[in-house]
Amino acid sequence: MLVLALLWTGCKSVAVLPNKAPVDKVDLKLLSKQMNKQHAKFNHLRGRLKTTYDNGKNKQQVIVSLRMTQDEKIWMSANMLIPIAKLMITPKAVQFYEKFQKTFFEGDVDFINRQFNTQFGFQNLQDLLLGKPVIALQKGRWKQIANPIDYVLSPRGRIKDFQPTYFVDPTTFLLKEQRFVLPQGQRILSFKYPEYQKVGGENLPKRVEISFFDGKELLQLQLEFSRLNFPKNITFPFSIPAGYQPISF
Repeated sequence: MLVLALLWTGCKSVAVLPNKAPVDKVDLKLLSKQMNKQHAKFNHLRGRLKTTYDNGKNKQQVIVSLRMTQDEKIWMSANMLIPIAKLMITPKAVQFYEKFQKTFFEGDVDFINRQFNTQFGFQNLQDLLLGKPVIALQKGRWKQIANPIDYVLSPRGRIKDFQPTYFVDPTTFLLKEQRFVLPQGQRILSFKYPEYQKVGGENLPKRVEISFFDGKELLQLQLEFSRLNFPKNITFPFSIPAGYQPISF
């Protein structure tokens, strides 16, 4: 009876072992379903970020106000006692301006991709912030890499122009890290999610640790989310001030 019960349960969901270790040869379709259940579902998101940037020589902290309408807009306003910069990202455009040099930029998401030689779109950037895989497990063929702590998943063959590897918690089915080996040398871009929080019953990252290693230098950016909520309505105040000078990259 116990064996039958375990088999029945195994057909319905991915088992969680008593020692919290990952299951060998996990059913990737079931794992994908369990992961999808954990993804936050909302229309509008509002909150605050404490960002810490470290390039090994200098460290700087900035407080950022965050607003988001899922699949439509990501808005950020950076503050150092006073507002110093604003950023707006949509599926079609990237815009920002900063008040110190009185400059602004208007372009598309390729501006971000050029910095890391990636092919991320708006949806990918949104997923990276929310702790969701940038490429769903339903796309392509994936393999499980043996690991005593996490489910480690990697595609069979290359997807787009980068090679992602996912690290998934075997008890919560939340993403712990997504790591990308980028083309043109051993450059690694990593997004770690060491801590999550419940907001309105939904799972959202509490901390995101971003690192970029180009073979010589290590750049790190830590995001700490606080005061998150799901407002019914939200606005995105953004207007490039008159007299600011355009910049290009």
